[in-house]
Amino acid sequence: MLKLYIGNKNYSSWSMRPWVLLKQAGIVFEEVRVRFDSFDAQSEFKRTIGAVSPTAKVPVLVDGDLVVWDTLAIAEYVAETYPDKKLWPTDTKARARARSVCAEMHSGFTALRSHCPMNIEANLADTGALIWRDQAGVRADVQRLVEMWGALLQEHGGPLLFGEFTVADAYFSPVCMRLHTYALPVPATIQAYVDRVRTLPGVQAWIDEALAEKDFLDFEEPYRLRHTES
Repeated sequence: MLKLYIGNKNYSSWSMRPWVLLKQAGIVFEEVRVRFDSFDAQSEFKRTIGAVSPTAKVPVLVDGDLVVWDTLAIAEYVAETYPDKKLWPTDTKARARARSVCAEMHSGFTALRSHCPMNIEANLADTGALIWRDQAGVRADVQRLVEMWGALLQEHGGPLLFGEFTVADAYFSPVCMRLHTYALPVPATIQAYVDRVRTLPGVQAWIDEALAEKDFLDFEEPYRLRHTES
């Protein structure tokens, strides 16, 4: 059985991508959650993950004696191992396009990722309004998402980016979380896509488990000094 090492569901956007991919595709796997305590070299997190992967980062996929790290590599391996799941589009050009947008997410959108870290449990609409006002880079990143997603939804007819669920939707699921948490303004068609992604069974399962963690980590909370629960 596949084994997937992940971090905290509330915060770990990189872990979310392969977890949602596997869950939504109905691929059986064992989850190993390694709690974020800190990212210092001697932290329990780093010692645990470092014993599995040379990068000492999550996510990590283990299949027997094979260790696969990096979300794109994990997605490719899963797609090749389970070709019946059709995790990439079947059309050659669409498949190349899907890989392109995933690679763009992998290496880009740095302003959005930096200023709006994933935090599923929080409601940060007020903070999002200030970020939107002050951070031109975030506005540019969101505009690029609007253009990208809008073109793909129009070309493939929805309901997801390439029609049916693919790696691309799993890859952008943490972005949908960010847009929701920070209430960043997007056109109605894009908001509808965000809502559809959030209600996918695999995504909803991640959200439910993130909400159940109740594990407040101050170093992952740039906008909240303490847990706000009463």
